[in-house]
Amino acid sequence: MNAYEADLAVLTADKNMKFALEGLLSRPQALAVRPISAVFYIHPESDPGCLLHADAFLRPFARRFAHAIVMFDREGCGQEEKPRDELEKQVTTILSQSGWAERAAVIVIDPELENWVFSDSPEVDAALGWKENNPPLRKWLENKNYLLADQIKPARPKEAMEEALRYIRMPRSSSIYGRIARKVSVGRCTDDAFQKLKAKLHEWFPPID
Repeated sequence: MNAYEADLAVLTADKNMKFALEGLLSRPQALAVRPISAVFYIHPESDPGCLLHADAFLRPFARRFAHAIVMFDREGCGQEEKPRDELEKQVTTILSQSGWAERAAVIVIDPELENWVFSDSPEVDAALGWKENNPPLRKWLENKNYLLADQIKPARPKEAMEEALRYIRMPRSSSIYGRIARKVSVGRCTDDAFQKLKAKLHEWFPPID
């Protein structure tokens, strides 16, 4: 009998990340995992809080959840001079000392969550309100110098997304991230942090034969 209340405690830096992960975890078959029961928390101090105080926040939950994920952006965390893998190791170490041992994973997105938004999927255009627009979103981003012709993602994804939404007068909303996470093929995102998340979920929650 499982002694834990749920499979996964998820601590994110903001509501956008929460919606994105909720959307992803609603698709266990696409992620090649079994259905996962998860409880979501948002750190009140956003990215710096997840970097510096994830251990204190999650310590009370160490016996309640089988695993934990902490997710935040490198951009805005307060220690941007460090590479994402160093930041991940830093937080993983303090989590392991606060009751989680090897049961927690840290996902730092470089530079920020919007890096997961952009792909060549038509679902991205639809979620960002560009389904009927001409030129298509990627061409518009090229015209605005947010995207080079041979790039998959803009170098400054947050600014690119905000400018695209501003252009078509679509309010920025956390629900956009949820829609994209529920619709776009998980195989289209090549971001290293996303790949780490997928691998960790598969390791912890392999599909049921």
